Amino acid sequence: TETVDAPEPIGTASLTTSPKAAAGPSTIPAREAPLPLAPVGGTETVVVAGGCFWGVQGVFEHVMGVSRAESGYTGGAADTANYDAVSTGATGHAESVAITFDPAQITLEQILQIFFSVVHDPTQLDRQGPDVGSQYRSAIFTQSPEQQRTVQAYVDQLTQDRIFSNPIVTTVELNTEFFPAEDYHQDFLNSNLDYPYIIAHDLPKVQNLMDRFPELFRTDPVLILISH
Repeated sequence: TETVDAPEPIGTASLTTSPKAAAGPSTIPAREAPLPLAPVGGTETVVVAGGCFWGVQGVFEHVMGVSRAESGYTGGAADTANYDAVSTGATGHAESVAITFDPAQITLEQILQIFFSVVHDPTQLDRQGPDVGSQYRSAIFTQSPEQQRTVQAYVDQLTQDRIFSNPIVTTVELNTEFFPAEDYHQDFLNSNLDYPYIIAHDLPKVQNLMDRFPELFRTDPVLILISH
């Protein structure tokens, strides 16, 4: 196994055109196989992409009924499912988050409501805020034909009701190939609260979740890793 350097200490990274670029090592081994996303017990999984996965994962880790929110890559091949390759914008992958939830506690529609109203701007094409490229596109990767119909109907309704002043560019794709991201990306928001990018772009989303959906907000996040 190749040894890679650890991320820089919190607060010391230089924020350039892509403020998150300094967070990870330069050489990452490729993922060899996708993660199967079949339902486990009474849970359901949906994969969403809405910009940098730090914020998307961090918000959903604070949502009641969510048992797991894992950052990863979706839309491309296994041999390019690593941060260096995906960051080129040429792999077809989007930075994504696999959200596993209990439908008895939170519905798919509530997950989608949070995704569209708190997590990202679905009218931005191939970008979110300071991050630009197809890897930051707005997309929902559904895990079953039934989920595909539900999600597409939800997006169609948002469009019909003209909830946003600009057209929604979110794509809805039936896709089960989700590749987990490197460990140093997991739980990044909730483990790096002093990181400049997190302060500027992601903590306001967590606050927005708490303000808009207090009944769904959990103070203690459900985390992927025990430690970093």
